Amino acid sequence: MSEVVYPPESVYNLIPKEEVRTEKPPRYMSKFRQTVVLEKKLTKDAMRTMGPAKVEVPSPDKYLKKHAKEPKLPEKTERSKEVRNTSTMRKPPVPARTDNPPMGIHTKRDFIKTAAVVPMKPEPTCVDTNKGHKQRLENSGLVPKYIKKKDYGEVPEYILQRSEEERRAQEEYDNFVREQREQGAMKHLSDEERQAVLEALKKNWDKLHHEYQGLSLVIDTLSKKAHKEQLEAEMKKLENDINLFESGL
Repeated sequence: MSEVVYPPESVYNLIPKEEVRTEKPPRYMSKFRQTVVLEKKLTKDAMRTMGPAKVEVPSPDKYLKKHAKEPKLPEKTERSKEVRNTSTMRKPPVPARTDNPPMGIHTKRDFIKTAAVVPMKPEPTCVDTNKGHKQRLENSGLVPKYIKKKDYGEVPEYILQRSEEERRAQEEYDNFVREQREQGAMKHLSDEERQAVLEALKKNWDKLHHEYQGLSLVIDTLSKKAHKEQLEAEMKKLENDINLFESGL
């Protein structure tokens, strides 16, 4: 039976009520508790020390000495000594003031003409970066050297060839259309065929119109706008075809 609850201003709330205590079920205790505690203690006691129990203590004589970690140079050999001796060989002494220079040496070189030749000028360069990177002015594209070519200003050969191929293809197409017209490839439709085509066009228009009416009222995305424009263009094309067929009936 559920307990009756009175409003706070009721007189019945002054009557002392018996406190009802609910007994909790006994706490669950696993029967393997002692086994788990014992196993945990055994595994924990085995590695209580940091590292293995017995460690070999280093000998006091093997302490870190001075220059022990510096790289050692290779030992000197006879070959290295020979190379060192040849590289440190002294140059011949400077001639003394009393020594006479060698005489009677002739050469075919004309020193007068060599001195009269104008020295070579450096090639013109241009700086193209803020860090001072230089390149030859001729290869920079700033010098109009292409206007000096023999075929400058003429139409390239590949463009002429492409234009000739397009003209030939257009001429072949025109000849084919003319032959088809002469052979009567474009025949007149009968009234039954024209009526069947007209009904198919109207059916397609109804289908597009039904899809057009199902569009959302708010066109807020590019895909919705493109879909609406596509439906309008297809419906307009079908209307023109329907008017064309109806005018011929």
